[in-house]
Amino acid sequence: MSLQEQIQQQRVKHIISSYQLDSENIELCQDCLTELLQLYPPALIELALVEILVQNWVKVPMTRGIEFFQQVQALLHHWQANQIAISFTPTEFQQVTGLDATPIFGVPSTRSIAQC
Repeated sequence: MSLQEQIQQQRVKHIISSYQLDSENIELCQDCLTELLQLYPPALIELALVEILVQNWVKVPMTRGIEFFQQVQALLHHWQANQIAISFTPTEFQQVTGLDATPIFGVPSTRSIAQC
C-alpha cells in the first residue's frame, strides 16, 4: 500500500474515531470499513460518512456502530446509480471532520477584487 493510500485510509479512520462511530462492535465495524475501502475510493467514503453524520445529528442517541455503517453503505450504493448529492460545504466538511477539505473538494477558486 502506498503512502498516499495509507493517508487516505487514515483520514477515513480519523472521522470514525472522532465520533466513535464503531463503538458498538468494533470488529464487525472494522470488517464493514474494510469492505467499503475495497469497493469505494476513500474520498467518497469520507463524503458519505459526513453526509450520514449530518443526517443523524438530530437523533438522540446518535446512530453508531453497524447501523451507521449500513447507512453509509446504502448511501454509497445509491450514489453509484444516481448523482452524488451532499448537504454540506467544504468549510462545513472541514468543521465536522477537522480535516483539510482540499483533497476531497479540490482547491477553491479565489478571485481578488482586481480580477473582477
